[in-house]
Amino acid sequence: MAQTHSSQSPAPQRAIVLVGLMGVGKTTVGRRLAQRLGLPFVDADAEIETAAGMTIAEIFEKFGEAHFRDGERRVIARLIDGSRKVVATGGGAFINDATRALILDQATAVWLDADPSILAERVAKRDHRPLLRGKDPLKVLTDLAQARNPYYALAPIHIASKAVPHEATVAAIIDALQQDKSA
Repeated sequence: MAQTHSSQSPAPQRAIVLVGLMGVGKTTVGRRLAQRLGLPFVDADAEIETAAGMTIAEIFEKFGEAHFRDGERRVIARLIDGSRKVVATGGGAFINDATRALILDQATAVWLDADPSILAERVAKRDHRPLLRGKDPLKVLTDLAQARNPYYALAPIHIASKAVPHEATVAAIIDALQQDKSA
């Protein structure tokens, strides 16, 4: 593989925003992608929690989803400030019309996609996701995939997240970024 810059892989000219369902690996893959590209990594959910001074579950519980989505949009707008970085978003961020328009206009969106059965297995290990509390993860994720995938499909880059090492997903994203002239 020919080197184009001093780093291993050419960095994009704008922020890379990872979108997709919960459990698809946006944060884990995002950290590795940022490291590989020599860019900063930011987790939008962590930024939201810091800005609000409470967890996402607490925001949902106290104020509801609409309030959370509004704050999420404002935080993502602040994160996509024209500087190059990798941003992991929450699963519902790209579904919000205003947030999606902002991401598509100001950044390069990458949809990490995985089968709901794989996602259910991954998220069953942790109990911090408000949309899954007391519910069957496979059913919730199947329903979410059906509702959200048409929105995620609007992202210019689509990467299947399979049961492979994270580095394989990172390599697939980098290959796709090199093919995408808007990145």
